[in-house]
Amino acid sequence: MKFPHLLPFAGAVLLLTSTVQSAEDFYVGTYTKFFGSKGIYHFQFDEKAGTIFKGQLAVRASNPSFLAIHPNQRWLYAVNETENGTVSAYAIALDRQLQKIGEVSAKGSGPCHLSLDASHRYVFVANYGSGSVAVLPIRKDGGVREATGFDQHHGKGPNASRQEGPHAHSIYSDSANRFVYACDLGNDRVEGYRFNPERGTIQPAKAATAKLSGGSGPRHLVLSPRGYAYVINEMANTVTTLRRDTANGGWQTLQTIPTLPPGFPTPNTTAEIALHPNGKFLYASNRGQNSIATYAVHANGRLSHVENVATGGKTPRHFAIDPSGRWLLAANQDTNDIFVFALNPTTGRLTATGRRVLVGAPVCVTFMAAK
Repeated sequence: MKFPHLLPFAGAVLLLTSTVQSAEDFYVGTYTKFFGSKGIYHFQFDEKAGTIFKGQLAVRASNPSFLAIHPNQRWLYAVNETENGTVSAYAIALDRQLQKIGEVSAKGSGPCHLSLDASHRYVFVANYGSGSVAVLPIRKDGGVREATGFDQHHGKGPNASRQEGPHAHSIYSDSANRFVYACDLGNDRVEGYRFNPERGTIQPAKAATAKLSGGSGPRHLVLSPRGYAYVINEMANTVTTLRRDTANGGWQTLQTIPTLPPGFPTPNTTAEIALHPNGKFLYASNRGQNSIATYAVHANGRLSHVENVATGGKTPRHFAIDPSGRWLLAANQDTNDIFVFALNPTTGRLTATGRRVLVGAPVCVTFMAAK
């Protein structure tokens, strides 16, 4: 297959020079231990043509594997997924380079996910290695202060090699900023907390905690504004639909659906999950089949399978839907590339465009929201 938009690979990133007015900016977090990657990369995406262009190293960093951009578009936050884990804050310059503001402890090892609370005054971080979560206040200059909230997870699962203890994999607040939820791959739970946005503290809430089937390995989730949550289970290769009680933050399990076709023979683990902006379709990535699974979302919150589409590379650890809702970018960690797919908002189906860019060990794709 030929790629007309692919230029020679220079270091860890494709460099193009053209610009268009319909450009959307996005950043890519990477593993810097592999394939020459040096940190966080910036790209532009032409949402009219579906073309990625103008790639550059935005800042050098150590294993900035997951990113979050503040809605004011002035600040970007990144985990540094190392043994002595940290969270870094950056100012986004006019040329889209990143200027480091500061760095604080993640209060654990191997931080792998972060997000902002609903008021955009705190950064939540999940530490995979130590199985813990923390709350970091955002300063007026965009930097982050030492943690005001913390919790150490406990428990284990039936898989002795991967669930010997807790492994916090992601963390999110609800839209009302009353509850916080953290997926833990090691203990098969979505840990629930009551959140105090004035003090920046979290309090474990048993009623808001969901227990999933043993060996599921919950990794990430997406909260629907209609009162549902969709949890992608890394080890079981499934998506679980939960209905949320907005009063106490609790959950009722509605459905668990596979991400793979029946009888798929190759080992597989799932990774990312995302809801289309129109709320009608859900997407989940498979590492092994190397595909994106698409589901239709029905009025009762349940899912039905639409299709699985190959991502064009190997190990799609992450993907992102662009702000227009018309394109999906799939990041393949082990083939060092990001492929562009046209997304039909009416049917939910994906169509490969054959366009890609190269970047070493991409782990996270994060768009700047349209102003």
